[in-house]
Amino acid sequence: MQPTDIRNPDYFHKVVDCQWACPAHTPVPEYIRLIAAGRYSDAFMVNWKSNVFPGILGRTCDRPCEPACRRGRVEEAQQAKPEPVAICRLKRVAADYKDDDDVRKRIAAGRKTKSNGRKIVCIGAGPASLTVARDLAPLGYDVTVFDQDPRAGGMIWSQIPRFRLPLEVIDEEVNYILDLGVSFKQRKITSMKEVMKEGYDAIFVGSGAPRGRDLDIPGRKEGAKNIHIGIDWLSSVSFGHTSKIGKRVIVLGGGNTAMDCCRTSKRIGGEDVKVIVRSGFDEMKASPWEKEDAQHEGIPILNFMVPKEFVVRGGRLSGMIFEKVKAVYDDKGRRSLVKTGEPDQAFECDDVLVAVGQENAFPWIEKDCGVEFDKYGLPKLDKETFQSTLPNVFFGGDSAFGPKNIIWAVAHGHDAAVSIDKLLNKEDIKERPAPGVTLVSQKMGIHEWSYDNEVAGDARYKVPWADIKATLKNVKMEVELGFDVATAWKEAQRCLNCDVQTVFTDKLCIECDACVDICPMDCISFVPNGEENDLRTRLNAPALNLTQDLYLSGELKTKRVMAKDEDVCLHCGLCAERCPTGAWDMQKFLLEMTDAGPGCRSKKTYPLKAA
Repeated sequence: MQPTDIRNPDYFHKVVDCQWACPAHTPVPEYIRLIAAGRYSDAFMVNWKSNVFPGILGRTCDRPCEPACRRGRVEEAQQAKPEPVAICRLKRVAADYKDDDDVRKRIAAGRKTKSNGRKIVCIGAGPASLTVARDLAPLGYDVTVFDQDPRAGGMIWSQIPRFRLPLEVIDEEVNYILDLGVSFKQRKITSMKEVMKEGYDAIFVGSGAPRGRDLDIPGRKEGAKNIHIGIDWLSSVSFGHTSKIGKRVIVLGGGNTAMDCCRTSKRIGGEDVKVIVRSGFDEMKASPWEKEDAQHEGIPILNFMVPKEFVVRGGRLSGMIFEKVKAVYDDKGRRSLVKTGEPDQAFECDDVLVAVGQENAFPWIEKDCGVEFDKYGLPKLDKETFQSTLPNVFFGGDSAFGPKNIIWAVAHGHDAAVSIDKLLNKEDIKERPAPGVTLVSQKMGIHEWSYDNEVAGDARYKVPWADIKATLKNVKMEVELGFDVATAWKEAQRCLNCDVQTVFTDKLCIECDACVDICPMDCISFVPNGEENDLRTRLNAPALNLTQDLYLSGELKTKRVMAKDEDVCLHCGLCAERCPTGAWDMQKFLLEMTDAGPGCRSKKTYPLKAA
């Protein structure tokens, strides 16, 4: 193997697995340390810079960072059920305990002082559009956001139930953006050509995936009065148009929308509420915690049943019939559902909520306006720049590549804002400057570090819930109460500070093996070099996770190399404390993504400082 080039920022970036997994690349360990120090406003601002909606995402994020968290890996030998740090819920802590006035002043300081004369319009007021507005308005762009609904937020406020996300949290974080000088107007766009005539320099489409899929099976038309499309029904509840439902409710679908539908039903009159899914429980698209929350509230999830018929008696829906299936996999691992031969199963119901998927809908974009679509009805886009076939029209969020989640929409918004800024400054929008990188030693003394390097042995702390008897009676009462300050500190201590890297200088090493002796995870080895597959098996503890790189030194005096398995490192600093020559050091790595503004412009015009 060749020595690891730590001058390449991608190497250490990938060691910070949580940040690598986050679509917006939020510096997770950085803000968790700030929370542990009680610096909640600073932690909030770190999140505000990258993921824009700390309080909203702290309650609703799909948490791609948590499966990547190294804590779960290093706990495998110690805990019966290893679990990652509660990254998402710690984000909420920053929002809950920040100094509101301080944060408001800091954000307001970024408000544009004068216009640069360029006009941007964002169609749809969801998270992607709001991120574009947040990034471009402070640069002097005149940003207007249109939405058919009377308030900004998109699906954040229209489809996520209040018992998961209170309205005041949405309003606070949306208003931070609007207060930067962004103009929000309620307007239903019916023609792209009409918008193009209004003189905007760039158009961003963040209209989401607003059409819920339907089921075309017998009885659908006859029972239509009591068969509802899930996302539309949730919106109707949010608007206050719907306040009750029948006692017996069937929810069709296995995604997060289905979980929101069943839990909402339980609060507005549903007594016998069940979710019925065609897939297996583990294959459901809903997040594991969303399924757990539904089950905690007494809602059963029935699997491997394919809807066959809506039963209508006397002109009114009375039940549904399902066909029992099982999953069969071919030699390539592809799944197909086949009939089991068991009798069909029938369930009585008063209402059915159909939550079997969402689709993009662009009836307002004329086919001859210059924006091209693929066979799936999605816009043809450059996947890095989000530019459509019409150069000044960009897409992001669910409207770009289909339904995902809020954090992906935010990431799309950041990238689209960079593209728009470069386009309007007559630059190649495909030239994407590298992120800014800093690597700073944390040494304070021989055995002292500027970060808390003690590794806590605690299991993951649970977020407390409000009394279920009260929450099931009130559709607006928030279920999760969030961590208190003391518990937040304890949970923050579980973080392994993966951004504080072990940096090795081979020229200083005397091969005394002191670091090997003291390492609690046996992740440091001094061995003869070789091919990677062979080398991984010869370490003190075999490095079996091939997705995690090895840290390899240059050749040492004994012709051996230092090989470190990053997969299970605790970042405890014991190797650096024990090393008699200072060959090991603990250095904090901070990666800051390049956003719209001078930093994203051509290096000829705006030289980037060396990493």
